[in-house]
Amino acid sequence: MKVLLVGGSGHVGSFITPYLQRHHTLRVLDLRPPRLEGIEYVEGSVTDPVAIRQALDGIDTFIWLVMKSGQGGMLKDQTIPVILDNYEVNTKGLHLFLFIAQEMGITRGVYTSSMSVHYRNRTWYPAEELVPYDTPSVYGLTKGFGELICQYFARWFDMNLIALRITGPRTRAQWLEERRHPRIYPDGSRIFVTDEEDLADAYLRALDAVQIGHGRFDAIFIAGDEQEQEHNLSKARRLLGWEPRAHRLLASGESEPGTTENGPTRGGVTG
Repeated sequence: MKVLLVGGSGHVGSFITPYLQRHHTLRVLDLRPPRLEGIEYVEGSVTDPVAIRQALDGIDTFIWLVMKSGQGGMLKDQTIPVILDNYEVNTKGLHLFLFIAQEMGITRGVYTSSMSVHYRNRTWYPAEELVPYDTPSVYGLTKGFGELICQYFARWFDMNLIALRITGPRTRAQWLEERRHPRIYPDGSRIFVTDEEDLADAYLRALDAVQIGHGRFDAIFIAGDEQEQEHNLSKARRLLGWEPRAHRLLASGESEPGTTENGPTRGGVTG
């Protein structure tokens, strides 16, 4: 498939691109060019209808990777610029993009949400439908509104959309460092960081899943919490066949992403 990575030059887009590139033809819409060479690029903002139409031309599906002014799900500090930035991109930009996409016949895609749509001072997240949108942060608030916008387009415009509520996205080097030396916050909490290969695998599986059915929206927890100490990952296993696998690297002593002759394995870390 030809996949548009919206905001694909950012942190998450940059480290999942090499994995996605081995399975799909990619194009990036962003204000900055992608770090990886050889990727088709359209310069522009998600609030610019002209750039959106240009980027979507000839595309089969998309991944929304835009994340503006990220904040944790326990912070309520905000400023007027932060408020304006979050609403401009995380809500208005998303609505505009989905409207134009369905108008052009592109009705299937993946939305990058965040566990920060929830108040993060919890010890257990039982199910995606049971944990409320109760974040104190304006970032989490607008990402939650983004999920509601996706639900709206699934219901009224027959789009097929999956929201991945990701947490702690990290490059391999960052993931290894934080898993070996976990960061404990002053209140005793921690973040279950998610490895780049596990995260890319979740996006690949979500792209496949949205090709089935019509008018559907699902939100799914994605976390590097293999023992499910805080996150119930049963929906990810059921709908995507996904679970975190990078923890095997800690036991094996490996540090490089699992590969085959054709690149990273679809199921994540090999072995």
